Order: sequence, then structure tokens, then C-alpha cells
Amino acid sequence: MHFVGVDLAWGEINQSGVAAVDVEGRLLHVGTARDDASIADAVAPYAGDHCWMAIDAPLIVNNPTGYRPCETALNRDFQRFEAGTHPANLKKPEFAHGPRAARLAEALALDIDPASSATRRAIEVYPHPATVALFRLSKSLKYKKGPFADRQRALLQLMTLIEGLDKATPRLRVNHNVSWVELRKRVAAATRPAQLDRDEDPVDAVLCAYVALYWYHRPDDVTVYGDFATGYIVTPALPPGVAPDSRRRVGSQPDVDDLREQVSHVAGLLAQAQLELSAIRQQLDS
Repeated sequence: MHFVGVDLAWGEINQSGVAAVDVEGRLLHVGTARDDASIADAVAPYAGDHCWMAIDAPLIVNNPTGYRPCETALNRDFQRFEAGTHPANLKKPEFAHGPRAARLAEALALDIDPASSATRRAIEVYPHPATVALFRLSKSLKYKKGPFADRQRALLQLMTLIEGLDKATPRLRVNHNVSWVELRKRVAAATRPAQLDRDEDPVDAVLCAYVALYWYHRPDDVTVYGDFATGYIVTPALPPGVAPDSRRRVGSQPDVDDLREQVSHVAGLLAQAQLELSAIRQQLDS
């Protein structure tokens, strides 16, 4: 039984992270790939008769605008930890021809229904809320954007936390994997943001693989936000007693990307309300 993690890029030009662990939690592979064919080649040794693949990318997107119901539900629990997700919808060009993750799952003949009992499956996951739940963080680690030194420190902290899963249930055993050791050395020696951009993807892929392993061993401790019809996200359930960081950063500025996503969300709601209003008016006029 193998558990594959893929931190999937939006397009085939950018790199994706790929990782694989076995049922005992041993890290078997961690690296990167770019196009769908190279990802399929990378996971092929682990995608046999018993394989769960956890993909950090939308698998099911049917909504014309705004947020999917699963994203709204997840954000309700995790936005206060700065671990909410951005909206996926058909208005975005990357979903115009269907989600890339769904095409990858189809190419590998993986069942994407979260309620399936198939031995070969693909599920959608999201690393940020997973880290909050697994490591009981008061807020998500900021290793993807921000000042270089802060990003590097956060990514090394995340790698240390992942290494600590060797004592968790289920175990994740990364410390004796040569590629992981080399990856950590590269992150520690990095001097440019581009180097962190390169190395954060395989780290996220390891987290994705662990979420699949976690669900396999501890199904009662996992939350599935959403459903097969409208899209879903699987993440370790938020433990009781975990609270967000209540400290306010003096002089902090709002995140521009987050504000844009909020504007997009509100615009989607307004567009949907306008369609419903037009339908009601047509019924009144008929």
C-alpha cells in the first residue's frame, strides 16, 4: 500500500512537488516534476493496485463563480488560523477545461469519490489547515511569501515538525531518506527566494502524502469538507482546544491577495443574487 502526495502547480510549466510513503510511514520518494507525463512517471512505481493519492489542487469544480461550498466550510473553521483556502471556480482560466488534478487522476485511473471504497483513489487536500490541525498551531506558517529570512525560518520549522511525526500516530519516517536530508540542507543553505520556491513544493507533497496516510489509519479523526457533487477537501480534524493567535500585529497591512480573493467572493455572490433576482422578476412578469 502506497500513499502519494502531489503539490500540483496550476500549469505544466511550473514545477510540482511529488512524494510517496508506504503504509508504515517510510518516505520512499520526494522530488519534483513538471508536466503531467513526468508526474505520472514519478508516481508510477507507487501507483499499483493499492494507492491513495492526495493532491493539493481542486479535483472537482462546478461553480461558475465564487467559492465552492467545501471552501466556505473549511474557511469557517480555519480562516481564523490564517489557513483558509482561495476560491476555485469556472470563471478562472485554469479550470476552463476542467481541473488539472482531475485529468491527472483520470490518466492514472484513480477514483476521486471521497466515499469510495476503491483501493486506488485520489483525494483533494490542503496543507495549511493540515499543519494547523496536526501540529496544533495558533496560525499557519508563512513559508510561501514574505521576507526571505521569515520564509526560510518558517520552512525549516515546518520540516522540523514533519520530522517530529516520527513519534506520531501514524508515524512518518523521513529522517533516513537521503533526498529529504539533502532537501533540508538546501533550504538551510538557501540565499535567494527562488531557492525556497523550488524546495517548498516537495515539502508540501510530503505533507499531502501524510494526510492520505493519516486518513487511512485514523478515519474518525479526519474531516471531509464538501462532497463529490460540488467538490471536497480532506484534512485532519481540528483538535479541541486549539485556538488562533489572538495577538494583533501593530502596523500590519492587509494582505492584497486575500483582499482580492474577498472581492472576488463578494462579486460572485452579487452575480448569483442578480441571476436569482432576474429569475424572480421573469416569474412575476409571466
